[in-house]
Amino acid sequence: MAYETLIVEKREDGIAVVTINRPKVLNALNATVIDELEKCFTELKDDPQVKAVILTGAGDKAFVAGADISGLVELNPLQGKEFAERGQRVFNLIENLGKPVIAAINGYALGGGCELAMACTLRVASEKAKLGQPEVNLGIIPGYGGTQRLPRLVGKGRAMELILTGRMVDAQEAYQIGLVNKVVPHEKLMDEAIELAKTIMSKGPLAVKYAMEAVNRGLEVSLEEGLRIEADLFGICCATEDKTEGTKAFLEKRKPNFQGR
Repeated sequence: MAYETLIVEKREDGIAVVTINRPKVLNALNATVIDELEKCFTELKDDPQVKAVILTGAGDKAFVAGADISGLVELNPLQGKEFAERGQRVFNLIENLGKPVIAAINGYALGGGCELAMACTLRVASEKAKLGQPEVNLGIIPGYGGTQRLPRLVGKGRAMELILTGRMVDAQEAYQIGLVNKVVPHEKLMDEAIELAKTIMSKGPLAVKYAMEAVNRGLEVSLEEGLRIEADLFGICCATEDKTEGTKAFLEKRKPNFQGR
């Protein structure tokens, strides 16, 4: 499928690389980008050949520098609520894709860009990256999940500080507070993201899917309920051919050949 604002490369190794391609405006999110992200990730979710996704931005300056401000100026309360819910729905799709989605943060990830990165499974940042939620500078709050995902990643206190001050953090501070998983030299960013994707893809695909589901669903409930979710999904894993193959391969001291069944 052809896109106006995205470049999608499906590699032979099972990795799909999705690039937001609006470098002249630092890959800012607008309605077209949001619509195309939804169509793209729905397609990738259903594509059995795609095992992992890397999401990045075009150019060397920005992953996504935020939302297109011109589209916010005239929003009334009802339109504002619908605007937030639309983005939240698309970002929830990315978070719960059932396949690992790795954000390769190549520059500014601000506002909606930071929220998009946080919706991904893991985040690898270039040493040049800067992240933040500067919405208060515009008289608004994060609307694509920032007030919810940021405290879940870095804790309430740090999230409050970043959201209320609008302060940007560099890649190293983002790593120190748990906002990104790894910081790498700029020129090695995609190589590191691909290597991380390949490492995850070498594991049992159903185990990866259910592990992500257990974590995502468990964060929303009590520990007791979370443990029930974990036990249920562990039981489902025990019904798979991958579990049989993985345990036999371990006992036979060989590399497992997972089939996703």
